[in-house]
Amino acid sequence: MVWVDPLDPFAVANVVGLLAFAIAGALKGADADLDLFGVVVLGVLTALGGGMLRDVLVGRVPVALTTTSDVTVVLVGLAFAVFLTRRLDRRLRDHPAFLLSDAVGLSAFAATGALVGAGAGVSPFGVVVLATLTGVGGGSLADLLLTRVPAVLREDFYATPAAVGGVAFVLARVAGLGAPVPSVACFGAALGLRVLALRYDWHLPSV
Repeated sequence: MVWVDPLDPFAVANVVGLLAFAIAGALKGADADLDLFGVVVLGVLTALGGGMLRDVLVGRVPVALTTTSDVTVVLVGLAFAVFLTRRLDRRLRDHPAFLLSDAVGLSAFAATGALVGAGAGVSPFGVVVLATLTGVGGGSLADLLLTRVPAVLREDFYATPAAVGGVAFVLARVAGLGAPVPSVACFGAALGLRVLALRYDWHLPSV
């Protein structure tokens, strides 16, 4: 059984991010016509990759390797994604189910990255870096497995919302706002900006 303390901002954001990115990664794999094993691998990597990179940077054993709860949550997300693939009849990467899951995962993991950075005592810049890396790391690794240039390196407006979320977290802490306000500010800023980017087709300019 997976127990989530509703008063623990990290636990809540982590579960939301794991579920959302497991679904998004699996749908991405299905869209690339991978078999069931490939879909599972892509979902697991997308869900756990960013958090593992974050934990390594702050010098701790990745949370996913010290508990079974993270993997359990990911498996639930994968099962739901497989259910969705049986019922969706168009290109999955353009489907609202993928786009919304990806946006929620990005935002939730940006919040976990910021929380871990703050707990590790890194600088405000470090908090923003960890928020961004945690948000985009898993998806970038999945793109590399699919031999694609990661979306974060293209013109897509993707990493920017995570970075803005990290800045919102820092500003909330500087303002003296207690938990869970900084993490909620991070999540809300990242999600709002990503949804607006999807709605209005925002892109960063190409060089």
